Amino acid sequence: MTATAHPDTTLLQRRVLRTLFATQVIGGLAVGIGIAVGALLVEDMTGSSTYAGLAQSLFVGGSALVVVPAVRITERFGRRGGLAFGYACAVAGTLVIIAAIHLDNAPVAVLGYFLLGSASFAGLQSRYAAADLAPAAKRGSHLAIVVWATTIGSVVGPSVAALAERWWSAAVGGPAYVGSMVAMGVLCVLTALIIGVFLRPDPLLTARELSGETDAPRRSIADGYRTAKSNPAVRTGVVAAALGHFVMVGVMAMTALHIRHGMADPEQALTVVGVILGLHIGGMYALAPVVGRLVDRHGSRPVLVAGTAILVAACAVAGSSPADDHVRLSIGLVLLGLGWSAMTVAAAALVTGAVSPAQRPSTQGFSDLVMGLAAMGAGIASGPIVEYASYGMLCVFCAVVTLCVVPFLMGRISGPTAAEEAA
Repeated sequence: MTATAHPDTTLLQRRVLRTLFATQVIGGLAVGIGIAVGALLVEDMTGSSTYAGLAQSLFVGGSALVVVPAVRITERFGRRGGLAFGYACAVAGTLVIIAAIHLDNAPVAVLGYFLLGSASFAGLQSRYAAADLAPAAKRGSHLAIVVWATTIGSVVGPSVAALAERWWSAAVGGPAYVGSMVAMGVLCVLTALIIGVFLRPDPLLTARELSGETDAPRRSIADGYRTAKSNPAVRTGVVAAALGHFVMVGVMAMTALHIRHGMADPEQALTVVGVILGLHIGGMYALAPVVGRLVDRHGSRPVLVAGTAILVAACAVAGSSPADDHVRLSIGLVLLGLGWSAMTVAAAALVTGAVSPAQRPSTQGFSDLVMGLAAMGAGIASGPIVEYASYGMLCVFCAVVTLCVVPFLMGRISGPTAAEEAA
């Protein structure tokens, strides 16, 4: 029996989407706070752009730490267990960073950001949970609804960081950035509770029941690697998602420092960073429903090609922007988010549609592991490039990396179309 033939599937999917929508709004707020504060906090502690980029990359790439145990938890307990685990790790990360701030210990703060990145992992995994029970012909759209929901929280998140700082400083006092971390921790706890209580029945476990795969053997990240190695569609999706993530993180991580280097007032810089990164995150998520419909109508390959072109344009606009040209930087960062959205939604739909429900956690987990490692590589590389060359040279480097996906898009992508799956 297929998911589309089950009479209750439509109602179950609506409930899943409502729950995921709520958690993405709240979790998006938490991620937005972490993105806005990370590079600034570590540069204040170390005085180095290199270490600041490392912290930011570890935040976005922290999924590499949790993806292996998260896949095992998801295999056993479904999406509910894996997502709650990710947010719980992020809560632990906020506690570590708060301790590091009071101890003035930068290495401990960097470790905390690695844990904090689990919130980013959970947010990315939510898009797969939205696709588990979706009809094949609407998989891209349903997946994109959850991606879009992050807009509400993530756009506001960087500005909330500044508000949390001012409120905490007035009410409690103490070192800078503690208020931001407390706010992020509270939001992650609330998100985990909503997932645990309301994401029932679990979409992945239900999809397996409907497909008759409840007795399928448990799979690991290694199985996901083997699937990607043998399946051209999965391989293309994994590479496209990883390269898009690399470019987005590489440019975005250093933009906050690029802005601050052109401003004398650090407090005013945080406000400007919040606005520009908010616009960037809006570009990442706001048009996701449009991207999802394009994927459903035209397939993943054309959307991936368009995403590649947009990312190259984003690097050109942002890389040519002086530090005090906030309008041009905003345009470049919005394009960067839009290109990332096209690559992420199309790649996720491609990977999900190419495997059965029993193979999804391991294959999707492998894809997110590669994305996390790509993000870490971007942050590690971006700091030294900016410190010893320039922000413009970083954008040139990222544009070249973007074009590495072209050979994969030119190759043959096998796998059933949405119409074939629906039939």
